[in-house]
Amino acid sequence: MARRPPSVAVLGGGSWGTTVASLAAQNTETTLWARAAEVAREITEEHRNTRYLGDLPLTASLRATADLAEAVSAADVLVMAVPSQSFRSVLAETVEQVRPWIPVVSLVKGLEQGTRRRMTQIVAEVMPGHPAGVLAGPNIAKEVLAGYAAAATIVMPDQRSAEMLQDLFRTKLFRVYTGTDVPGVELAGALKNVFAIAVGFGDGLKAGHNTRAMVITRSLRELARLGVAMGGDADTFAGLTGMGDLIATCTSPLSRNRHVGYELARGKSLEQIVAEMNQVAEGVKTCGVVMKLAAEHGVDMPIAHEVDSVINHGQPPVEAYRGLLRTAPGHEVHGEAW
Repeated sequence: MARRPPSVAVLGGGSWGTTVASLAAQNTETTLWARAAEVAREITEEHRNTRYLGDLPLTASLRATADLAEAVSAADVLVMAVPSQSFRSVLAETVEQVRPWIPVVSLVKGLEQGTRRRMTQIVAEVMPGHPAGVLAGPNIAKEVLAGYAAAATIVMPDQRSAEMLQDLFRTKLFRVYTGTDVPGVELAGALKNVFAIAVGFGDGLKAGHNTRAMVITRSLRELARLGVAMGGDADTFAGLTGMGDLIATCTSPLSRNRHVGYELARGKSLEQIVAEMNQVAEGVKTCGVVMKLAAEHGVDMPIAHEVDSVINHGQPPVEAYRGLLRTAPGHEVHGEAW
């Protein structure tokens, strides 16, 4: 008798959570938890999530609910797609309903303020004993849902677990690779959002393609230096979840974090930009956390520093680029400075 595939619960009805739930629903029984009852109803009955994904169709078998216990009680795999700052509280609400030892997969690209924890570290604290990993890559939700070819990597603490989960999310046009560098993938996902804001500054200031390429490339160096210092594998940062995700987030007009930097450079206030967005740009919250981590690990991160200065300390975006140009360049590969 054929063994049924594990059932999946995805917590979070935003664009990426809904997209991953739609992918999983092509392979196995999948339930999505959305905080808003109307979003859950529309997903189940109309196979759309117009609030976040417009009129793009979802897999017809995907079911959604606004009842958290209903979503998780029978799940064999728990996927977390809520913003980083509510990750802990939502996870804590599920502890009594989740089946023992099931794996938890994070889609979240951020760090918790205050504790500076990665999402899998929060899982270890709130749900000890549950293996925790990450699904990440250069994935713009609307493009993936529309059927454009894309790829991601699922990382778990051991390779066998990653391979067991791989087929839950893989489709003909969405390739899923495997790995075990959980810290590296999480850090790459969180840090690239900060650098996308920096690229947005340049695009908003019409700094040109050469400047954009320079900032992306030097951002990758900063990202890799801190990632390795915090336990990540250097090879991770040249892969899909490092360089790949950085390029997608820094160049796509659909990137929320690039949008924040772009609009700041055009003169809008951060408060106005955030109020006009219906989704979270994780880099806004992450940049201050990154600067604290960089100081703790003795890593020089001048680009991230300039983003933090604009987001949290009132510096005009044009001064961020002037500040970078005032820094004398060192050795491209081995130098510590910009």
